[in-house]
Amino acid sequence: MVLFALTSSSSSSKLKQHSHRSFSESLMEDSIEDAEAIIHQWISPDSSSSSSSSFCCTFSLFSNKNREEAKQFMGAVTTLHSAMVKLISANPASTKLIRAESLLKTSMNHLSKEFYRILKSNRRYLDPESVSARSRNSSRNASKEDDDAEAMADLKMIADCMTSSGYGKECFTIYKKIRKSIIVEALEQLGFENLTLSQVQKLEWQSTEKKTRVWLRAVRKAVTTLFFGERILSDHVFSSSAAIRESSFAEITLQSALALFSFPGNVAKSRKTPEKIFLTLDVYQSIVELMPRIEEVFSYDSTSSVKSQIAGTLANLEEAVVSMIDEFESSISNESSKSVISNGGIHQLTRYVMNYIVFLADYSDTLANIIPETSSFASPEEDESTSSSSLSSPLAKRISWLILFLLCKIDAKSRLYSDVALSYLFLINNLHYVVVKVRTSNLKEVLSEGWLEKHEGKLKKHVAKFEEIVWGELMTSLATADEEEAEEFVRRFSDRFEEVYKRQTGWVVPDSKLRDEIKVSAAMTLIPAYTEFYKRYRVGLRKNVGVAPEDIGNYISDLYFGSGESGCVSSVHSSVSYV
Repeated sequence: MVLFALTSSSSSSKLKQHSHRSFSESLMEDSIEDAEAIIHQWISPDSSSSSSSSFCCTFSLFSNKNREEAKQFMGAVTTLHSAMVKLISANPASTKLIRAESLLKTSMNHLSKEFYRILKSNRRYLDPESVSARSRNSSRNASKEDDDAEAMADLKMIADCMTSSGYGKECFTIYKKIRKSIIVEALEQLGFENLTLSQVQKLEWQSTEKKTRVWLRAVRKAVTTLFFGERILSDHVFSSSAAIRESSFAEITLQSALALFSFPGNVAKSRKTPEKIFLTLDVYQSIVELMPRIEEVFSYDSTSSVKSQIAGTLANLEEAVVSMIDEFESSISNESSKSVISNGGIHQLTRYVMNYIVFLADYSDTLANIIPETSSFASPEEDESTSSSSLSSPLAKRISWLILFLLCKIDAKSRLYSDVALSYLFLINNLHYVVVKVRTSNLKEVLSEGWLEKHEGKLKKHVAKFEEIVWGELMTSLATADEEEAEEFVRRFSDRFEEVYKRQTGWVVPDSKLRDEIKVSAAMTLIPAYTEFYKRYRVGLRKNVGVAPEDIGNYISDLYFGSGESGCVSSVHSSVSYV
């Protein structure tokens, strides 16, 4: 009885277990059949046995009028895959699995082609610029926004379905092929050429400069729109799979990004000359400004090589800038012309160097990150400007050193003049030009007010020395004049004044403000003392003797225009009272 009871119990248990398994299989098979019925509304049953490239699809699943049906189709495919997974666990030998697998494969092939069609037919809506603009909520045409949104939603729906069904690789392959070509074409349309180092080094500078300016426009568009938009689209379409999302963006953009950011590094490795520095700084500055967006867009580990490439490019650019400044310094040092500016005007070296340095100062923020902290510049004349506490930054010291080099050159050139007074006028004009350039540009912020005050003090000393040399003898003679020889003194004074005047008629002070200051100072030195002497001894009351006091101002006002030109004779009169 016990044995019978155990046997009966065992048989009952097996029967229940068999019944339960049959019921589960039945449910799974029913789910497969239901999914099959929906799928076959869009895919011909014959296509399940045909090749993947020959299935029949009369209408697109993802047209506006079929959007609900598309959702039903996707749901059916998801149900099919889920039922297959469960059926494999319950009965791996089920004949239904063969049909289900074939149907799933056909469905995936159909979705692959829908995915490809959406990507191809919506290129103008899915270009990176449109995607990136949409992400920033730009105000655009409403219908265009709808097209963007629908295309992106459809792509995501298909990608989610294919990925969850084990066909993520196939989906990714299609996406990568189309989107990678879009990135390459977009860069070409922006004018970027992918040149090797050897190709870059063979270019003439004019060609290199042109291509670099094209690159400057292209890189901003590429980072803020092209790569940024592609990152947004990849993240959206493959949001269900972090691995595919990262791989997709990396494989689509990596090669183009590396080529884009290697170009300026290759240019920086070419021959370095001072005139190339400003374009090099533009490139450096552009990359630095774009770094926050670059960090955001290329944040994946798989795209870290882009940031490594950029770091290398920036290092090459920094090295090039430092080298170009050194080359510029050498060009100042090696300037060896012995010709003099005949009228004591501004030397072309002064103009060239100061204009160059003024432009450098416009990049002061950028240069502050490039000029090394360890740089030390010893003054060739122990000039304290390079060691002053007011010039604490490496950039300020570097620029101060360059200007000092220039002033030393100008001082050496002043010694080429045989006329000491003209040599001082040469120093005055050139130092004044330097000081004005500093005061009226960003150099003032770089070098500080202390530097300006120091060099303005030097300028005043030069002016005082110039006046002493030119007018000192006349002033001394006025102080020692004798009443008994008044008329004779006036004649001698007039002759000497005429000599001094003629000596200076070809000299020039290009800056009008400085010119007037020198003339006013000379007039105020001479005219009051001469007028007082002239009136005290009543010289010339009965006859014309020498130059009259009122004529001195007219003569002085004609000076320092160069080439015997005259200015306004009233310019001194308007500033000086003679009696």
